[in-house]
Amino acid sequence: MGENVVTSGPPHRAILKLALPTVGAMLTQSVVNEIDIVFFARLPCPESSNAQAALLPSLIVLWLFGGSLSAISVGTQAFVGRRFAEKNHEDAGAVLFNAALFALVAGVVFSAIGYLATPAILGAIIKVEGARTAADEYLKWRLLGVTSMATTFAFKAFFDGIGKTHIHLVSAVVMNALNIVLCFLLIFGNEALGISKMGIAGAGIAGFVSTYVGLAIMVGYALLPQYRKLYAPFRVRNLDRGLTWSILKLSIPSSVATIAVMTGFALFAMIAGKLDEVHPMGVVSAMCPGGKAEPVNGAATTVIVGVLKLTFTACLAFGTSTATLVAQSLGERNSDKAETFGWTSVRLGLLIFGVVGLCEAVFAPQILAFVSQSEVVREVALGPMRVMGICTPVIAIGMILTQALFGAGNTRFVMIVELLLHFLCLVPLAWLLGITLDFGLMGIWAAGVVYAVLLAGVMVFKFRSGDWKKIAL
Repeated sequence: MGENVVTSGPPHRAILKLALPTVGAMLTQSVVNEIDIVFFARLPCPESSNAQAALLPSLIVLWLFGGSLSAISVGTQAFVGRRFAEKNHEDAGAVLFNAALFALVAGVVFSAIGYLATPAILGAIIKVEGARTAADEYLKWRLLGVTSMATTFAFKAFFDGIGKTHIHLVSAVVMNALNIVLCFLLIFGNEALGISKMGIAGAGIAGFVSTYVGLAIMVGYALLPQYRKLYAPFRVRNLDRGLTWSILKLSIPSSVATIAVMTGFALFAMIAGKLDEVHPMGVVSAMCPGGKAEPVNGAATTVIVGVLKLTFTACLAFGTSTATLVAQSLGERNSDKAETFGWTSVRLGLLIFGVVGLCEAVFAPQILAFVSQSEVVREVALGPMRVMGICTPVIAIGMILTQALFGAGNTRFVMIVELLLHFLCLVPLAWLLGITLDFGLMGIWAAGVVYAVLLAGVMVFKFRSGDWKKIAL
């Protein structure tokens, strides 16, 4: 019994075949966070704005620990894609076993570190007390899901690497449907069911529970005979410290890049929150009924990121599919085909996300009206939202080629680029434009545009150089 590689046929068709289920799965996950924003908007003021302002920093902290560990998926997918193309199916299964076991054990450690570090991180990022309290209530539950999050990513990387991207779609749909139902019940409460209103903490519980359901579905698929017999992913003798270290050597630079990205965006969010502390258009002029302050810029930043994350997630899905095709092509010893997949994915991304970004810019008022009931939050968010919508095609290029280089195993280069761009460009420029030169939230997001343009330019240059074709795994 065997399976064929997915690199045959027209490049655009192969990309779309892999990308569409991945896009669906990732959008399903992102929609949950958008639903959280919509649900939070229905809470009374200032609880609504505090919850919205807390969500982005909370997700940044979650990804700082869970996302950095989930980077194990980068090495897993690169190795599985190549072993699959070489028809070494049991070796591909051994990659999954070692990656999942590491994620399981390390997840417990990362969760513990997260609980110890969270108070200091939130204290540095969020300056408004109500938003900081809300973030703490949310994270005390979500950090319990770090283990399930990372282990799920290991299984996702395996199935993506063998071209079965639809499996994560099934898991994501079930997991996130459950999450939405639980969010509705727990955030607002339900007297008939005897459930008390929990606010943002309810969203944290729902997210934590649903991640374990998603993991159970992924494990269930791996136990099906067609995968269990061909790949033997659960054999104890698969345990190989050398293989684990090889996966980690490829994944650690991606993990460092994730930490750099999350730290950079944490500082980015902190700068937006600083506007609420010092800027005259911040909390001073935005008062809820009863004279309670509203963290306008923090809430607006969460809303913008929440909406745009749907697009960014779809870009990432295209990139992940490209990584599979690049890895399998290199496993077939066909580097020219790998390069063709990369550029074809970029052209598709420009076309698709150009249209999406234009719609985001044109219909920004309507979108913001849906996700926020605060007039002042919508007003502050409108300009940056339109600018980032126009910038979407550039973002797509950077994200797609970043993932393509991950698929080739060139993770160290990506790590260096992300470190430099976040700490020498995004963060200092956001402070300069937003705070020092007093351009406010628009200035902060202008720094985001510069970052996106530089990332896309560097990744285009690197992918065109072709030196990634010589990396052996």
